[in-house]
Amino acid sequence: MTEEAADFETAIAECGFGLFNVFILCSAAPCLTAMVFSASALSYVMPSAECDLDLSIVDKGMLHAVTYAGMIISAVPWGFIADTIGRRPVLISGGWLDGIFVLCASFSQNTAQLMAFKFFDGFIICGPFAVVVSYLAEFHGKKHRPYIMLFVGLCVSAGSMIIPLLAYVLLPVPIFFKVATLEFRTWQIFLAVSSVPSLLTGLLHIFLPESPKFLMAQGNYKKALESLQRIYQLNKRKSKDSYPVKRLIDPTPERSADLDGTGRSLTLKERFERAKNKFLGGVSQLKPMFSRPYLAISLLVYCLHFCQIMCVNSVRLWLPQIFATMNAMESMGANDTSMCAVLDHNAMARFMDEDSKRVECALNHDPDSYLDNIIVSGIGLVGFIIIFPLLRIRVVADHILTCTL
Repeated sequence: MTEEAADFETAIAECGFGLFNVFILCSAAPCLTAMVFSASALSYVMPSAECDLDLSIVDKGMLHAVTYAGMIISAVPWGFIADTIGRRPVLISGGWLDGIFVLCASFSQNTAQLMAFKFFDGFIICGPFAVVVSYLAEFHGKKHRPYIMLFVGLCVSAGSMIIPLLAYVLLPVPIFFKVATLEFRTWQIFLAVSSVPSLLTGLLHIFLPESPKFLMAQGNYKKALESLQRIYQLNKRKSKDSYPVKRLIDPTPERSADLDGTGRSLTLKERFERAKNKFLGGVSQLKPMFSRPYLAISLLVYCLHFCQIMCVNSVRLWLPQIFATMNAMESMGANDTSMCAVLDHNAMARFMDEDSKRVECALNHDPDSYLDNIIVSGIGLVGFIIIFPLLRIRVVADHILTCTL
């Protein structure tokens, strides 16, 4: 322990791990769950909503696509904003805004409205989700930081388990009421409930400080020290004055060069210019990845990751619809309920007569159609829990990617 000037790693190590870290991890969990809900909620809604909104297979695909379109478009701007105004404002404002757009989606009376609000849902949630990982890492020292990504994965797996459980409990319940000219059904209530994690994200982060590492990067050492003292106080159950670090330094040459020696905080304009230069510098650093000798290996990695994500998302997004159709076909006494028959049935659904559609819509509300989704999600969660301790074994960790692919 020292009362001399310390860099970030030394200062955060003095804070230890305790109550504050538990609270910040619990506050991050709703944000990670909100991302899963934003991407997956419509998968469980569509079997119930397709009759109310008269959804075709193309409409269903478009509803899935617009959420991801919003995420892709907003990815770079959110990173720029987070580096300019900070992590905490993005988590608070992003959480509240996303919750509002999800609530608006629950008020949708037609496909166009639902599609528009889900686009903005994806556009907004990308910011908090991307920032929360950095936010968590910047509140933990080297000892605990490697486990942050494991915690993120665990929360995502838990979120994937929660949403089919919520669908199993809520969607089979027949709900219908009118408010003026607006009609509300069970699937809209389900969407409204799915806004809770986003709203919790905005609420809980009001009580948390800005990342001390971000504050140091902006030259605001005074506020960074206050943030670290608060962490120390909660973790060690001691007064802030007993925190051994009294002065912070940033040994990074490029950051030290940006300061004028007074330790003053950067203005918003200076932050903007700095973030812009950082962004342009990052873009220029990508150039070697698209030129020799790294071009071949880069394309291989990008292609591998793209195919992996595409396969996982294709199965995950359409699995609730497939299970619901499979269950409906079995209930109607279909002789063939194979995967090919289910896909063919979905493609030909628009040619069904009205009586057949009504019967199938009623069967889509059967809770048994959600049990298979719960089992699949549960297996994923159990697998993650099992693999969690194995990652500490170096030999196992080195071969996990090869084995799982």
